[in-house]
Formats: sequence, structure tokens, C-alpha cells
Amino acid sequence: MKLSKIPITNIYYLFCYAWQHVEERDLVPVEALDEHEKVHDLFGLLLAEGVFKLVRAGLDRGYLDQHEDLSGVRGKINVSDTMQRALRPRGRVACEFQELSYDILHNQILKTTLQNLLRLSSLHKDIRSRVRKAYISMSGINSIHLSAQTFNRVQLDRNRRYYRLLLSVCRLLYEQLLINENTGESLFEELNEEKMHRLFEQFITEFYRKEQSDFRVNSQGRTIKWDNEGSSPKHLEMLPNMQADVILDGDQRRIILDAKYYREALSGQYDKKIRSDHLYQLTAYLRNREKEQPNGPCHEGMLVYPTVGETLNVDLRLEGFSVKARSIDLTQDWRQIHNSMLQLIGVGTNRSFISESSSDSTLTN
Repeated sequence: MKLSKIPITNIYYLFCYAWQHVEERDLVPVEALDEHEKVHDLFGLLLAEGVFKLVRAGLDRGYLDQHEDLSGVRGKINVSDTMQRALRPRGRVACEFQELSYDILHNQILKTTLQNLLRLSSLHKDIRSRVRKAYISMSGINSIHLSAQTFNRVQLDRNRRYYRLLLSVCRLLYEQLLINENTGESLFEELNEEKMHRLFEQFITEFYRKEQSDFRVNSQGRTIKWDNEGSSPKHLEMLPNMQADVILDGDQRRIILDAKYYREALSGQYDKKIRSDHLYQLTAYLRNREKEQPNGPCHEGMLVYPTVGETLNVDLRLEGFSVKARSIDLTQDWRQIHNSMLQLIGVGTNRSFISESSSDSTLTN
């Protein structure tokens, strides 16, 4: 299933959960986006509106090392540099000091990403205008060369959740914006199936972590040990890792949930079937985790597919385990998606909905 088939508002909510930023979902009024606008328009608007908010509240500042030749003393005198360059006869000394500045790494990443978005010819004209204004509002901050290491160097405390959300957007855009070095133009590359699967898996994990309390989510990790009794120790390292997408542990039920992001949930042109490799994988998870942790309720398995306009509702009994195949229609209203996700695992729907206003919540930079 292509990302372009999912309503832009739902795409936004998927990312909010996956990035663990549900509380910041009202950062941008995504409902105002025209249905024809694209994913990069969504992130352009999100980034621009986020920068406006940060500028109003006050951008972060940090202490930067400065080196200047001064007539007076400020900070620490670099004696060797002063002597080597014969500054004293000219009435100056080489000083080293720190100065508060807005030109710090996470602000530089924001400005550089805005600059790269302006090079994207397919960006909607209204959103381009907002992005340009946000870029201008960050005057005095330098653009930098972005790399994966650049993002890894950022250090933000827990109170900088707004910044963390916007930097998540910047990182995604860095990964998806292809820069033509000859022309300087940008091209937004659609998320491939592997990245969409990862997004869908992260959404499911964080949704259940946030929206229900009947199950513990991945509390013991997602790795499942092979039942390798009798294997040669020197050959065990040849075994591949067995890692489920989501494991829900409750007092009454234990569910191994495998998220599958495919263009078509079922295989076969005419005679539709559940994909055999999906069933083999899930039953292997069930057998081995039941063997590893025999105490407690019997494990259940569930395959979950995102669909558009289709319904998949299959209940099976395989090798003594309850195995279900279910679908979530990502084109429906978010309230319905919310309820459907809770119904998948049999918990109530009397919790708050993401579509309801959170204007009373306190957000920090």
C-alpha cells in the first residue's frame, strides 16, 4: 500500500506515535492541509510552524568557544599565541572565552533543513512561503553540511520535546531529500516498503504503549530464543536472530504480534491466501517463546496488515495456538482507527482519542 493513499492527517498521527510525540500532535493544524498535498508538504508545514513557535518562545542558546585578539582581557589569555604573533607590542592579547549564541547545532540543523526544503520544486507554493519565512526568522544561524553523524551529535534533555519532534522531522527529510550537487535542487524520495514497514511497526508498538494498560509492551524485549537443545555450541552462532515486532504480556493473555506492510495483504491473483511465509514465521515465534516461557497463559499470534478499503478477519488454530490475521484500514477517520487498534487485542475503547483537542496540555521546547 502506498503512503499517498493514506489521508495526510493519518500519516501525521502515524509519525506522532512512531516518534513518541503524541502530546505534540497539535503543533500544526494538519486538518487544514488540502487532500491533494503531499507528504513533503506535511513535513514542510510541520517544520515551519514548529520554528515559528520556537522563535516566539525563544530559541535555545548555548555557550560557544570564541578566539579573538582584544585590547583588554576577556576569559583566558592564550599566552603562547600572544607571544608567537607579537600581539603585546600592538596592545592586544589573544583571548579565549565562551559566549552565549543561537548558532548551536540543533538550530543549525533546523535552518539547513528549511534551506533544503526551499530547493524542492514540488513544494506547495503556500507552504514554500511559510518555509521561507521560517528560514528568514533564523537569521544569524549558520547552515551546515548534514550527515547521519550530525544528528547523532545532538544532545537534548527531556524538556526539549518540541525540539526533539522537529529534529525527527529533519532527520526524515535528510534521509528522503536527494540533493543534486550540480543544480542544488532537491527531490523528495517516497518512503520505500522497508521504511513503511518500520513506521507501521513503530506506530503499533507506541500506540499500545500509550493507549492501553492491560498489556505490558515489549517489557522483556522482542528477542525470542531458539529451542536449540542438542545443537553444537560452535554452530549456535550461525543461528539468525529471532525478533518479533511486538510482544504484549498480560496476566490473562500473551500476544505475539507481527506487523506486515504489503501492497496486498493476501497472496494469489484469484484464490486469495494468507502468505505462507508469514504464518511459518509467526508459528515459529509462538513455539519457541512458549518453550522458553512455559509458565503463564498460552501465547497467541496475530498478523496485522494495513489496508485501504479491505477487511481481513481470519481466526485459526495452528499447532495448538490461536492465530489471527487482521487488517487496519488507514483511510478511515482516526477515531475509528483508534478504536480498531484497541479492538484488535480486546481492550476497551473508553480512552481519550488523538483527534480530541490537547490544547490544555503543557508543551515545552
